[in-house]
Amino acid sequence: MSKRNSQSAKTAARERLRAERERQAKRDKVKRQAIVAGSVVAVLALAGGIGYAVVQSQKPSHWEAMKDEKVVAPANTTGTDGTTVVFGKSSAKKTLKIYEDPRCPVCAQFEQTVGPTVKKDVDDGKFKFQYVGATFIDNKDNGEGSKNALSAMGAALNVSPEAFLEYKTALYSKKWHPDETTDKFKDDAYLIKVADTVSALKGNAKFQDAVKKGTYDAWAMAMSKTFDDNKEGVTGTPGFVMDGKQLNNGSPLMTVADFDKVVGAALKG
Repeated sequence: MSKRNSQSAKTAARERLRAERERQAKRDKVKRQAIVAGSVVAVLALAGGIGYAVVQSQKPSHWEAMKDEKVVAPANTTGTDGTTVVFGKSSAKKTLKIYEDPRCPVCAQFEQTVGPTVKKDVDDGKFKFQYVGATFIDNKDNGEGSKNALSAMGAALNVSPEAFLEYKTALYSKKWHPDETTDKFKDDAYLIKVADTVSALKGNAKFQDAVKKGTYDAWAMAMSKTFDDNKEGVTGTPGFVMDGKQLNNGSPLMTVADFDKVVGAALKG
């Protein structure tokens, strides 16, 4: 091989090596750019995810949001936001106000034991009955059943006063009222199942639709607020008030004898 050919070969080799180095440098640059871009995307995605999580965590719960929603009041109600719910003959001179929480086990015992007496007294015109719904038991376990059941009771009241009273009785019955630690009333299907034992509500599409859509959720929260803001000093359920005064010093009236004695005295007072 001549010196010229040898020199040419070396030059060509160096040129190939230089070109290869340039190509490798470009590949390395592209790779670095891809890594940086991927890192940026990952950081942005993480930040976006954190931001979304923060926004979501700051959103009020459904029931909290219902406090500010426009109230759809059921039929057969009066007063602000339809929170005055009264049953009985117009000729009855006095009104017995009873405060109850749908999940309250003591309320269930009262309804099972004394409920029929209350109904008879109202039907006989001894007094009117005003219902006030509370939902404080939900606060104990971050539950929803008291609020959801109260909303369903609003849907029943929209059907008729009789449907409301029968549904309330069913909800508090031994068969259907759950243990306080079991939040069954948060389940719409369960509330509808109980409602199917009431003739006016059985298979009632309008009632069921209102339960599923939460038509009276805001009303339930407004009703619950009347318990929270009551001026009679009622702090638990069941609570009994007549003429603006708590009966039996705020203690539950758990027997028919006690109920007749205390309410009878209040009717005469």
